[in-house]
Amino acid sequence: MSTSLDSYDVIVIGAGVIGCSVAYHLAHFGAQRVLVLDRTQIGAGTTSQSSGILRTHYSVAENVELAKRSWSVFNDFASYLGDEEASAGLVKCGYLIAAPDGPKLGPLRDALHGQQAKGIEVQMLGRHEAHSLLPIARFDDAALIGYEPEAGFADAYLVATSFARAARRMGVKIMEGVEVQRLLLEGGEGGRAVGVETSKGRFMAGTVISTQNIWATDIACWTGIPTPVAAERHAVLALECPGSPYTFQMPVYKDLGSPGMLYCRSYGGNQMLVSEGTVGETLAAPDNEQGDISMDYVVEVGAQVAERFPAYETAGLASSWTGVYDVTPDWNPVLGRLPDVPGLVVGYGFSGHGFKLSPGVGRLLAQEALGLKTDVSLAPYAHERFRTGSLLTGKYGLGAVS
Repeated sequence: MSTSLDSYDVIVIGAGVIGCSVAYHLAHFGAQRVLVLDRTQIGAGTTSQSSGILRTHYSVAENVELAKRSWSVFNDFASYLGDEEASAGLVKCGYLIAAPDGPKLGPLRDALHGQQAKGIEVQMLGRHEAHSLLPIARFDDAALIGYEPEAGFADAYLVATSFARAARRMGVKIMEGVEVQRLLLEGGEGGRAVGVETSKGRFMAGTVISTQNIWATDIACWTGIPTPVAAERHAVLALECPGSPYTFQMPVYKDLGSPGMLYCRSYGGNQMLVSEGTVGETLAAPDNEQGDISMDYVVEVGAQVAERFPAYETAGLASSWTGVYDVTPDWNPVLGRLPDVPGLVVGYGFSGHGFKLSPGVGRLLAQEALGLKTDVSLAPYAHERFRTGSLLTGKYGLGAVS
């Protein structure tokens, strides 16, 4: 184990899609010595489990702004990074969201109007128009249908590794297989963050940025400050229906009328990727290993899919996996400085939104760490909101679109 004392301007903990975005943007804004540490490999944690859906639709207005800024990056990713070989794996197929009469209708209408107010192209479609875009689905119960043509899905792992490659090209050092064991605080608890103790020795820095995802609970252990985040496991299914393929030309679909508020997209060939947008299984401790998916669950979700996509009543299960969200009480992230620990900036609790927001969030956290004016205010995302009750709870309920 190395015992040498290395000093950096900024240390980033975590090389998922958020951490890699932060690293790139730190270098972009002129940080000279940046170190990224990851316990495993770049993008190998929860980033690799992402369903990859990209949209700007949120019922929380602050998220709409972050998603809008992030979409502009995804839409011209190679140019943004200055790397013609960089790819986000973007499939621009559009995003449909529909609600029947009932409690989701008003929030959906407000959210769609909120997007339009921010200059985002959103269309209100009739049932026939929606069916022409997604002919394998039925819309007879839809009271309101929104369509965002500039949306779709991409590859979170590709995005993380592209950010990492661009960061390294600009001088950032990324060390994989290094576990951060504690935060070094000047003068002990309550002091300024001045570095980290790791499995490979001690590294010092003027600023530390934690992008630890489900492992952000370490912050509470290191600082004594409660970290309102839990690891929550969700299942994803790939269903195959040869006679009714979900093609790449068909839009992502969010079904606010189904019990699980399903989201669906093409998964290539004859396959549909589908998962529920509801609260998942809370884990006792951070763990992104694959969990069990019961046949009862597959049958339950399959029945919901068949209700919306009639041909899928006879679909088969091609594959399945689990992903883990870092969930906060209001299902929105904590971003910015922790006032009780000078020198520490955090970004955790993305609750399934991290990939969608990663370019914008990485830029904001880099600006905050370097003392620059942030593109948008981080105040709504402050840790203090859990003390004051100023939560960012979405209008569709916990676990949904937020």
